[in-house]
Amino acid sequence: MMVLILAVVLIPLLGATINGLFCWFTKRKAHLIAVPAIAIPAICSLVLLGKVLHGEHFDQVLYWWIPLGDLRVPIGFLLDELSAVMITTVSFVATWIHVYSIGYMDHETPRGYAKYFCYLNLFVFFMLTLCLANNFLLMFVGWEGVGLCSYLLIGYWYEKASAANAGMKAFIVNRIGDFGFMVGLFLIYKHLGTLLFSQAFAQAEHLSVGMATLITLLLFTGATGKSAQIPLYVWLPDAMEGPTPVSSLIHAATMVTAGVYMVARTHAFFNMAPLSMEVVASIGVATALMAATMALVNNDLKRILAYSTVSQLGYMVVGVGGGVYAAGIFHLFTHAFFKGLMFLTAGSVMHALHGELNLQKMGGLIRKMPITGWTFVVGALAIAGIPPLAGFWSKDEILAGAFMGGHKIIWAVGTFTAFLTAFYMFRLIFLTFFGEPRERHLYEHAHESPPVMTIPLIVLAVGSALAGLLALAPHGGIAGFLNRTLGEAHGAVHHEGSVVYVLMAVSVAMGVAGVALAYFMYMRRVPDPVALAANFRPIYTLLYNKYYVDEIYFALIVNPVVGGSRHVLWKFVDVVIIDGAVNGTGRLCRLVGSGLRYLQTGYIPDYAWMILVGAVVIYWIGRLF
Repeated sequence: MMVLILAVVLIPLLGATINGLFCWFTKRKAHLIAVPAIAIPAICSLVLLGKVLHGEHFDQVLYWWIPLGDLRVPIGFLLDELSAVMITTVSFVATWIHVYSIGYMDHETPRGYAKYFCYLNLFVFFMLTLCLANNFLLMFVGWEGVGLCSYLLIGYWYEKASAANAGMKAFIVNRIGDFGFMVGLFLIYKHLGTLLFSQAFAQAEHLSVGMATLITLLLFTGATGKSAQIPLYVWLPDAMEGPTPVSSLIHAATMVTAGVYMVARTHAFFNMAPLSMEVVASIGVATALMAATMALVNNDLKRILAYSTVSQLGYMVVGVGGGVYAAGIFHLFTHAFFKGLMFLTAGSVMHALHGELNLQKMGGLIRKMPITGWTFVVGALAIAGIPPLAGFWSKDEILAGAFMGGHKIIWAVGTFTAFLTAFYMFRLIFLTFFGEPRERHLYEHAHESPPVMTIPLIVLAVGSALAGLLALAPHGGIAGFLNRTLGEAHGAVHHEGSVVYVLMAVSVAMGVAGVALAYFMYMRRVPDPVALAANFRPIYTLLYNKYYVDEIYFALIVNPVVGGSRHVLWKFVDVVIIDGAVNGTGRLCRLVGSGLRYLQTGYIPDYAWMILVGAVVIYWIGRLF
């Protein structure tokens, strides 16, 4: 088992190293290194998942990295039900994203092509490290690593100012959350004296409720950054500036799922802090609703998908915050398939339309791109929660858990958000793939993508359709499997069959209603969306401008910080104090040297007087001291 785990972690790193160091050699053949470097770990992950299904676990420290007094930092790995599901999901979806990238990035320069695959392999390496770590510090290394790789890949086309700025924004916003995560780790070590998961979780009950609450809120601060929750979600929509396969990897398999995984992994602490769980669930449902409303009026294909990711992450956070951890991870699992699929289909559309993203310039594309169009429909049905596709099973598990746990308001808001989700996703579909073309020249030049891009779409579409059926597997399905590790929070309530069926019916009805409303508005123009937007102009403007959150952040945080840095730290501290001290020292030496120069007269009597005066001064100094 050790060999398989090391293969899962180290082979992607090896692929990144080869393409990074030898990009001048691999060039256009970089994918021959990069794709197997992810496909082999995917196969190993499936083997490891099979071993865990049969009850085998692994938790071992390989060596002590920093033995420093009482502080001993381990390097070790943990394989249990949670990490097995995570690494299988990450590696499988990432494999098909790598395959898709061969066609999508074909226009890149040879060295740029190798650099891209180097970053992609490195991204997966850090995510797998995060998922398999058996201690907080190694998890934090993976956590920071995916943050670094997101910066490199979002800003991959750094010649574009918007891409460079988006990469910087993602990096800085995540640093805010990471600070909270890091302080939480300090408190864990201070109060429990260990960074190993097994030891820390075994001692969790020794924490006071107040300290457990503080630690979990700090940990969740980190999760709000990585998993794009209020108030740190603002980086994710701008992350669309990177190559579309990167968007797919970030949104489906890596980065954004890290926060949800971290909360689930530290469930022993959250179970001790009911207030924190209320905060987590409340922020999750608020994020889900807010992001869904912003997607309603957006016309950018990729940004709509980005807002849908933020919204779906909100559902996952509701799951882990509501104590139904397995449901939250189950939704993470199904979401990886249909969100990875939809981003790749968006890339296929961009590939056909020469980078165009505006829905208002599309229409009728399913006739030109049937594989892309119909696979997107499968993904949209899954995210809309239409049975029997994947999203139906996992999302309804979360909503049922919220209802049965007494969170009726969260259930109601989550169910309404499901209606909005179905509406905006099928608004996107009807504007993009159906109806008549609105830009004839774009439509005439549209074409289906090559097989290297469409085969991953078909594979992920099958996953989007069937992955949810794991809920029906024996022994409680995937939820029962995950509950071996995660269990449920103390306040979680077991589902009653009749109530669950009613909740499922309501959820499905809301999804169908959303699809129907989108059909009538954008295919039949009843009611006319343009007239509707005009009648509700203030609300439309508010949603179109994303609640002005970016503007508020710039006014209250960014501009004051930049202004303070410019006028205080730069112009005063740097220029006046630091530069003044350095330059002033030079000027003082020059001034003293200039004065002493006049004493060098060349006359012996002058030097004799100086010796005499110096001797007298030294004498009196000796008398004084």
